Formats: sequence, C-alpha cells, structure tokens
Amino acid sequence: MMKMLVTGATGKLGALVVEQLLKTVPASQLAVSVRNPEKAEALRALGVDVRQGDFDRPETLDSAFAGIDRLLIISADGDNETRIRQHTSAVDAAKRANVGFIAYTSAANAGESKLFLAEVHRVTEEAIIRTGIPYSFLRNNWYLENEIGSIQGVLAGAPWVTSAGNGKTGWALRQDYAEAAAAVLAGTGHENTIYELSGKLITQDELVSVIGEVTGKEVPVQHVDDAAYAEIMKGAGVPEFVIPILVGIQQGIREGVLEIESNDLEKLLGRPVTPIREALTQVISGLS
Repeated sequence: MMKMLVTGATGKLGALVVEQLLKTVPASQLAVSVRNPEKAEALRALGVDVRQGDFDRPETLDSAFAGIDRLLIISADGDNETRIRQHTSAVDAAKRANVGFIAYTSAANAGESKLFLAEVHRVTEEAIIRTGIPYSFLRNNWYLENEIGSIQGVLAGAPWVTSAGNGKTGWALRQDYAEAAAAVLAGTGHENTIYELSGKLITQDELVSVIGEVTGKEVPVQHVDDAAYAEIMKGAGVPEFVIPILVGIQQGIREGVLEIESNDLEKLLGRPVTPIREALTQVISGLS
C-alpha cells in the first residue's frame, strides 16, 4: 500500500492539503507529521496516521518518516537561517528513511529569484536534488491571503499603499495551491518536475480595482517609494523587524520577481485557477 505523508499538517496550507487528499485517497494511506499531535486529533479520528515530528528535533523525523513512500514537505515559518536549518533536517531525514518521492512547497522561480525570501527555497531545492530522490518543486507564486491586512485597511477606509509600481503578481487562493499539492502527492508522473504555480499575472492597480468592485468602495491607490512605504508601515504599527521584509517584497514585485508566466497551476488543478474576482469575494466574505 502506498503511504503518503504531509508535514505541517495543522498549518494553514497543510490543513487544506490534507482535507483535499481525504477526498481522493483512503485515510489509511495518509500520514501527517506535526509538532503537536494533540492539534491533529480530528485527523486521527478520521483514521489518518498522526505522527509527532519536529523539524527542530531531527531524531523525531526518523520515526515520523518511517515507511513513507511519498512525502510533501511544506516550508516552515521563521527567518531564513531557521528555515534553512529545519528544511535541511527534514530532507536529511527523508533520505535516511528511504522516502521514494519528495514534493516541496517552494517559491516563484526559486532557482534564479532575486527575492531575499527565495534563498531558503533555493537551498532546500538543491538539498533535495542532492539526495537523488525523485522530486517535485511546487513553486507557489503568492497567496491572495497575504493581502488580508491591506484589504482590512481598505475596508476601514485606508488607501492601498504600495511601492511595487507596475510589477505583476500571480495571486491565487491558498485553496488552489493546496489542491495542486494534493494532486502531485497522490498522483503519478510528477517525478523530477518543477511547477511554477500562479494565478493570472496582474498589477497592484488591477488587483485594487477588483477589490473596489467586490466591496463597492472607491479604493485610492497610493504609489510611493520604498522609504515612504517603510515610514507608512511603521506608522501603521508594523513591528520594526518586519518592515524590511515587507519593503523587500514590494521591491521584488516592482522588479518583476513574481512575473513568471505559466499555466502549471490550472494543469495540475484540471480546471481554471479561481478567477481573481471570485477569489477576492471569498477572502473578503471570510473577513466579516
């Protein structure tokens, strides 16, 4: 029997991936590796094999990954150094466990991207390739849900502030990325593939005009430079250490780091990516 495992299965993306897998494969074929197994009681009740695995304690990963044929490593949270250490531990453990296939949630154009966040993914992809294990890199472009803070600001009457200029982003719903990951983990023919997963590429202005349509509000867009953007974020109470990250993202988008043309997402979904208007309607109705 083919056994597959999802790491970080209680996280936002992981939970959606598992939910999707349960629609297509028997629970008995599915295992999850989580830091706190008590948070996964609902999955255990459904017959999923819940295992304790902590990327900070590599020895726990040996038992977590034992007997697993197909593994989905969902990228962890934290600063670059922490994530690189954690991901490397997971990849090393997968090799020790003789896992047959590794899917990994990466980032747009990770191999060449200038976005500072991409370093983690580049290093992890290289580590996976070095194991010699067949792989699939799921290079998720940008989650529409990343914009919830800005959308809430707009709903409260604030302008949309950006220093990304006319740079384009391939926003898509977390649900679409989750379904694609589930399709690769449970599917066949994905050995040694790299998928650039994204929605239709649009600018900040285009996104905001659809937010305006969905909310029935006139949303002004304030185009500023990076320094002004940083000041505005500071004024909005964004923690000091987060500001350079946000500025780096705006700068990256402006320079085209997310402007990767691809229809891989709809190919994996077997349907069109959720259109941006419908996607924003879902996100915004979830806020009320």
